Amino acid sequence: MSDPTDTLVDEILDPTRRINAVRPGRGAAQSDPATLEADSISAWFGDHKVLEHVSLTMPARKVTALIGPSGCGKSTFLRILNRMHELVGSASLAGRVLLDGEDIYDRGRRITHARRQIGMVFQKPNPFPAMSIYDNVTAGLKLGGIKAGRDDRDALVEECLTKAGLWKEVRDRLRQPGGALSGGQQQRLCIARSLAVRPRVLLMDEPCSALDPTSTRRIEETIHELSEEVTIVIVTHNMQQAARVSDQCAFFLAEQGTPGAIVEHGPTGAMFDSPQDPRTTDYVNGRFG
Repeated sequence: MSDPTDTLVDEILDPTRRINAVRPGRGAAQSDPATLEADSISAWFGDHKVLEHVSLTMPARKVTALIGPSGCGKSTFLRILNRMHELVGSASLAGRVLLDGEDIYDRGRRITHARRQIGMVFQKPNPFPAMSIYDNVTAGLKLGGIKAGRDDRDALVEECLTKAGLWKEVRDRLRQPGGALSGGQQQRLCIARSLAVRPRVLLMDEPCSALDPTSTRRIEETIHELSEEVTIVIVTHNMQQAARVSDQCAFFLAEQGTPGAIVEHGPTGAMFDSPQDPRTTDYVNGRFG
């Protein structure tokens, strides 16, 4: 797998983006939250099949949590949702990923178009360490060759840092390196950087796994605050976190060497309080995994 920081350049590099799409209050149609739908997704690494016939609707303005033990394909599935899976030379897949009904894997659709609309926050915070906090947020504009006036960039930085719950903590030190922030602050900086290019969906791969409880709580608050503005899909091994932040859950499982698949999905309350499958009951109650 390539380094997430290197991948960031691929995700945000698209010179066709224009400033009216990033100014606060403009380009609303492009940044409305979208419904994301996986339709019978199967995936392989070489001859090894890791997912089989996974179908799931992730509604707009909702938080969907992907839960399940390690090795069941959750992170692979997440990376398929914004075409990162194909960065692995041996990777292949079948099925469709629909963004408001349009398949992001259709021939002729640019990979940068999908990644611009479907952002990613990785498990390990990956700000550009020597770049300032301010420049980290605007990195998407610079790498995409987008011309933006100083007032526009200033407004964008404040807006995105505010949405990520970081503005009040860093507004007096925007020119300091992003790498000097704490781990929790770096993760929120990465969220702000993702928001700056106006994604319609935000994917989060265990964003709190390396953070302390205080930072985890702040990230969870940020997820709640963002859910009306962007569709969120989060992978988490923390059942309490899934219960706190999500509107619906999908339970993945790979049994006895079989590919990962969804055992059950539905509203979070029902998944935790009255699951239909005994395997779900066992997992959410900590009997395995």
